[in-house]
Amino acid sequence: MAYTEAFPVITVSDLPAASAFYRDQMGFTEQYRFPGEGDPVFVTLALGTSKLSLAAGPAADFDLCVYADDCDAAVRQLRDAGAEVLEEPADQPWGERMARLRDPSGHRILLMAPLDDA
Repeated sequence: MAYTEAFPVITVSDLPAASAFYRDQMGFTEQYRFPGEGDPVFVTLALGTSKLSLAAGPAADFDLCVYADDCDAAVRQLRDAGAEVLEEPADQPWGERMARLRDPSGHRILLMAPLDDA
């Protein structure tokens, strides 16, 4: 099992305004949105080799999104290392398997893996 990528996910109360701010004022470009049509609830922006994701919801701190090649194995490993599992791994409609954890210091981790058939 390997970890492959990480980037912050910021929850924002006004996703279109936040997305426009990062795009228009700081030069980020939209790389991904879900859903693809209509008003998005999730957007990934890129700036050089860096990524930042914005999620619609009550404005909050942030989650560290970490991709692994096996979400379930990663959850087992991190649980054994002292992470609190907030949401067990579950398949998501956008084609990924996702779990939510809290590291031993209290920071949130959004653990993701592509679904095999996605």
